Amino acid sequence: MASVHVYKRFENSLVQKIKKVVVAGVLGIVRFFKTLASLLVRRYTVVLVPHSEKKVYNFHVSLLSLFCVILVIIGVIGAFFWYGTSYNGARGMLAVKDSRLKDTQASLDDLRDEISQLLRQTRGFQAVLSDTLSSLGINTSVNNAANPAASGDLSSFFDVRETAEGALKEIDDVRNLTEYLSSVVEPVKEIGTLFASQSALLTEIPNIWPIKGGIGHISMYFGQNANPFTGQYYIHKGIDLSTYRSGDPIVATADGQVVTLDYDAAGGFGYYIIIKHKHGFYTRYAHMLSFKVTKGQRVQQGDVIGYIGNTGLSTGPHVHYEVHIGSDVVDPYKYLNIRSSNVSHTSR
Repeated sequence: MASVHVYKRFENSLVQKIKKVVVAGVLGIVRFFKTLASLLVRRYTVVLVPHSEKKVYNFHVSLLSLFCVILVIIGVIGAFFWYGTSYNGARGMLAVKDSRLKDTQASLDDLRDEISQLLRQTRGFQAVLSDTLSSLGINTSVNNAANPAASGDLSSFFDVRETAEGALKEIDDVRNLTEYLSSVVEPVKEIGTLFASQSALLTEIPNIWPIKGGIGHISMYFGQNANPFTGQYYIHKGIDLSTYRSGDPIVATADGQVVTLDYDAAGGFGYYIIIKHKHGFYTRYAHMLSFKVTKGQRVQQGDVIGYIGNTGLSTGPHVHYEVHIGSDVVDPYKYLNIRSSNVSHTSR
């Protein structure tokens, strides 16, 4: 029990000491602030004495009011420097944006020039397209879809006007141009379809030079000619094409099927090929050196079918070329897709 009493006395003593220390600290702080407050509210007199005999000026001021004035002055000066710095920064940003705006304006002017050039080219394109569609018999009414009030041309693109919202005229022009180009997609597709069908037709009709690369010349034409062996006149049922040498490749002049591969001694054709084409066309290639196709094989226009030779009744290496329509023999020259400057009028 004695130890418990000792502990209690020690605890009470410690608590009393702590209270004294806290009270002393609080009293010290209070005295400090009282002293500071008395200093701040203490009034001082500032006397301004002029060198002349004029009135002397007295100013009564406290440290607190003086301190507040100094704070206000520091705040004003700080605000001045802050606003000055902000102004300089804003001014620099405005200068950068002004430079960018000028660059944008220059780009916009270039864009306007390009749009004007595009619209001028489009006017010419529309005229050519309209003529082409008309010549091909394709309906051109879709050309006015972009602007029905334009009466079939692009005159509305060149009117000087502004939109109600004040937007650039060029934007409206490009919008109209886009609509116009969208409207001509179908006619252009029709042109492509038409050309595709015509291209297929051209490959089905014998219309190219029978020697690969378009080389050689015509040594004897279709029709009445002097027989090189008898000297008598006779009807030559094809044309003879020569390169002055054997072995040059002969090509099919149209798509078709090989129906004959043979050697004709009696008729003088030597080795020859007959190809059957669509629309009743047949072609014959005679005096060949050798074949590169087989009977029944399908060939396409431009495929090599054999080589120039000197077989049969022949005075030199050449290919005898005939075109038949049904049972009629026609002049192959009318179907050859060659320039007249490439044709030699030398008789064999």
